[in-house]
Amino acid sequence: MNDSDEGLLKPGIEKYALDHTSDEMPVLAKLSRATHLRTHQPQMLSGHLQGAFLQMLSHMIQPAAILEIGTFTGYSAICLAQGLKPGGMLHTIDCNPEMDDFTKPYFEEAGLTDKICMYTGNAIEIITQLEGPFDLVFIDADKENYCHYFEMVLPKVSAGGYILADNTLWYGRVVLPGAESDRESLGIIRFNKFVQQHPDVDNVLLPVRDGITIIRKKTR
Repeated sequence: MNDSDEGLLKPGIEKYALDHTSDEMPVLAKLSRATHLRTHQPQMLSGHLQGAFLQMLSHMIQPAAILEIGTFTGYSAICLAQGLKPGGMLHTIDCNPEMDDFTKPYFEEAGLTDKICMYTGNAIEIITQLEGPFDLVFIDADKENYCHYFEMVLPKVSAGGYILADNTLWYGRVVLPGAESDRESLGIIRFNKFVQQHPDVDNVLLPVRDGITIIRKKTR
């Protein structure tokens, strides 16, 4: 979840970064506009800069299987699916049944109908039914459950595979006094500490947009 293309950087720096990033795919530009016109929380959209970042990472990793927790309108799913190996599949979960009809036309226009499998319902229940292994997992859902999602998916991640967690700077609130007073900020703070202390992963928190943490499962 992010503020469109606004992040923690100064607006001029953010614009400069966008001006020097590959153009947004036409289907993503169309999806972004529809999201802002038709949804109540368009700030949840990944947006151009983060989307390009996710797409680049996916191309670098070349996953055979991706799990996304938090579909929203499908922008990040389209970006992540660009790097799938031939025959690969992206599994994406969202709790809002209205997203299914919203996203399908854009997945079809992007040529991804046979590469994206959508699930609607409680993510915790759905994750238990998915076997994996997943080469790449993207967590962008309710912040209170980030630790829970991480613990559930880590055993399903292939050795050397990756987990990406969005919003890990949470609008900069993670460093503010009293940040733990609300549930979402507390969820992110606990998650960041939990990952930092976890013996089975390597991790780096990048100040891209609202913060994104790249987590690599160790191969031992």
